Amino acid sequence: MSTVSTAVIARQAGEDDGKPSVTYRYAGDRGVLIEYGEMVFDLALNFFVLAAGDALAADTPDGLIETAPGLRSMLVSYDPTVITTAELVDHLQGLHDGLRPERGITISSRLVHLPVAFDDSQSRAAVERYIHSIRKDAPNAEGGTNIDYVVRYNGLRDRDELYETVLGTEQWTAFIGFFPGLPFMFPLDPRDAIFVPKYNPTRTWTAEGALGIGGPCYAIYPVESAGGYQLIGRTLPIYDVRARNEVFRENPLLLRAGDRIKFERVDEDELMRQFEAVHADTYRYRIEDSPFDVGAYLEFAASVAEEAAERNRRREEAAAATPVP
Repeated sequence: MSTVSTAVIARQAGEDDGKPSVTYRYAGDRGVLIEYGEMVFDLALNFFVLAAGDALAADTPDGLIETAPGLRSMLVSYDPTVITTAELVDHLQGLHDGLRPERGITISSRLVHLPVAFDDSQSRAAVERYIHSIRKDAPNAEGGTNIDYVVRYNGLRDRDELYETVLGTEQWTAFIGFFPGLPFMFPLDPRDAIFVPKYNPTRTWTAEGALGIGGPCYAIYPVESAGGYQLIGRTLPIYDVRARNEVFRENPLLLRAGDRIKFERVDEDELMRQFEAVHADTYRYRIEDSPFDVGAYLEFAASVAEEAAERNRRREEAAAATPVP
């Protein structure tokens, strides 16, 4: 491992047995940013980030304040009056050395079941408001919905194929950020990958619980807010500082990095009844502890790689023929 007199504290090259390279960077005078691998989209790097987070939670040094995982990075905040930067990096490097290669990793994870109502009235209202107040000629908003644009951009047959794609895979929560409790989620089945450009410019309003897609990423809006993801439906509250439901009593954030989300289709009337039941504390979220076997997943992903590549080819052809907002 070499040290340099820049923002980089230390680096270690990747290993042939499945461990990525690791870089430690200064993040102010109270933080260290750990980066794994190269700057590419690779869920396997996120698996390693979360495994490192599990290891740090099990062996926490004095002076550690908190950790915040990203897609391929983790911010480690600490008290420099208790532990020095060098001591912290030595501790982090020791944990890294003790981690198994990616195919031997098991990550603490939960399976969270959530209902979804596709093409709901509030998502349509957000699109209509956008058309009338911001951009009436937006190609992604034709017909007062984003659904048909997502279908067209991905070369899908129709809306039903889009819905089947969303329902057919678990969504991996890689990290939480941007807004409190907002999950950045990616489909675990590579055959069900969806890609779509974001709004240009963004909306000024989005309903709480809206489900959107931007780039390759799904997100659930935790509060009413502006936003740029293409809206495809709505689900239940995932953030509540008022703790109106027991699921929020210990933490106002429902989801955490490493959770897998399984969507189940309902109509909008049923969703709104469940929404009311959440606030009345009579609805119970279905959450199962379910450790994630990275090796088994990577074997599965490899087994469907050809199918995924063909679907990606179809998606790229469709995207090339579709106007970008």
